[in-house]
Amino acid sequence: MSYRVNRGAVQQKPASRVLSLHAIAAASAFAAVAFIGFAQPAHAADAAKPAVTAKATQADESIRPFHVHVPQAQLDDLRRRIAATRWPDKETVADDTQGIQLARVQELVRYWGKGYDWRKAEAQLNALPQFVTKIDGVDIHFIHVKSRNPNALPLLLTHGWPGSIFEFVNTIGPLTNPTAYGGRAEDAFDVIIPSIPGYGFSGRPTELGWGPDRTARAWDTLVKRLGYTHYVSQGGDHGSVISDALARQAPPGLKAIHLNMPATVPGGLMKSILSGDPAPSELTASERDAYQSLSTFFGRNAAYGAMMVTRPQTIGYSLTDSPASLAAFTYEKIAAWSDSNGQPERVLTRDAILNDITLYWLTNTGASSSRFYWENNNNNFSADAQKTRDIKVPVAISVFPHEIYRAPESWSKQAYPSLMYYNQVAKGGHFAAWEQPQLFAEELRAAFKSVR
Repeated sequence: MSYRVNRGAVQQKPASRVLSLHAIAAASAFAAVAFIGFAQPAHAADAAKPAVTAKATQADESIRPFHVHVPQAQLDDLRRRIAATRWPDKETVADDTQGIQLARVQELVRYWGKGYDWRKAEAQLNALPQFVTKIDGVDIHFIHVKSRNPNALPLLLTHGWPGSIFEFVNTIGPLTNPTAYGGRAEDAFDVIIPSIPGYGFSGRPTELGWGPDRTARAWDTLVKRLGYTHYVSQGGDHGSVISDALARQAPPGLKAIHLNMPATVPGGLMKSILSGDPAPSELTASERDAYQSLSTFFGRNAAYGAMMVTRPQTIGYSLTDSPASLAAFTYEKIAAWSDSNGQPERVLTRDAILNDITLYWLTNTGASSSRFYWENNNNNFSADAQKTRDIKVPVAISVFPHEIYRAPESWSKQAYPSLMYYNQVAKGGHFAAWEQPQLFAEELRAAFKSVR
C-alpha cells in the first residue's frame, strides 16, 4: 500500500499566540497481576512500515503534507478475501455469551465486500489538513485544523483501540467553529489529532519502548513543533492513559487534561475486583455500580485484552490475514462499549464502523496496534497503577453512561487531587467523541473554560 506525502516539506510557522481501555484496562490488569515478578520476553521487531514517497531522516523535523490514496489493487484484494471467507458454524446459544453472533458478523462482512466504498472515507480524510513528521525515529501522522479564532486553545485529541482518528472527525467542526454549533467564539480550539505509533498512517515502531510515556513525550514534541507554547490534552481508552502520562510528565505549556475513561479505582478495590470478590458493603450506590461493571468486564469480557497484552504477535496473524477475523474482533467491542444496547448502528452508521475497521486492514496494523497493549502492561482503571496522585496539572473528567465503568465522583476526587471538573453526561459510551460529537464538544468547552 502506498500513501502519498508531498515532497515539498512544509515547516509550519509558530502561532502568533501562546499555544499549539482501556488500553487494556482489562487485559492489562490481568497481565499485570498474572505476570508480576516475571521479566517480559524480548520480541522480534516488526521491520515493515507504511510506504511513503518522501522519506525523512532521523534528525529531520520537517512537517510534510499527507494525502491518502489506496491502490485499487489493495481494495480488490480485500473484496476477494471477504468473498473467500470460511465461516465457523453457528453459536449454540441464543445470545452473545459465546461471542459476537455469526449472523451479525456475516451481515457486516458481506456489506463490507459488496456495498461499502472506501473512497468516500479517503475523501473525508483528504478534505482535512493532514501531515506527517518524524519524532524519535517514527513517522507520526496527524490532522491539524486551526480555528479562525486567533485566540483558540490548542487541543490534542488521542484515540484508542479499536478506534482511530475517525473517532474525532465529526468533532472538528464543533470544536474549531463553536458558534455554528451552539457555542461561543471564545470556546474555539485548534485541533491536533495524531495517530498513535503502530496505528493508522503513523509508522510502526521497530524497537521496544513505544508505550504511553514515550508516546506522551512525542505528543509534546509534536505540539511544540507546530509552534504552540501551551495546550490541553484529551483522551479516552489509550488516549486517557497517554494523557495521564503526559500530565505526570507535566511538560512546560501543558495547561490541563480531560479524560473520558479515567483511572479512579482505589488499589485495594482493584485487587478485590480482579479476585472476583463481592463488592464491599460500605460502598455507595455509584461505587457499587462501578465495582460490579468492572467485575463483569474482567470476569467475562477481558479475554481480548489478555491476548493482546501477552501475545500480540499471535493475535496479529489473524487480524492481518483475515478480514472476517478483524471485523468480528473489532465489531464485538464497538457493539459492547457503545451506548447502543449492543446495536452500534443506532449511534454510528455502518459505513463509519467500516471506515475504522478498513483503516486497520489497509494499514496492516492489526499486530502493531496490539503491541501497544504489550508495551502498556498495566491496569488502566487503577489509580495506583497509573500513579494519578502524582498528577499536578488540572484534570477534568466527563463520565458517559455506557463507558466500561462509570467513574464515581468520590473515586475521581481521591484519584486526581487536582480535579477541576467532573460531570456525568446524559448519553454516550466508550467511544464518546465518535458516538456523540456535539455532547463531547460541549464537555470540552466546559471542562477547559477555566484554563483559557
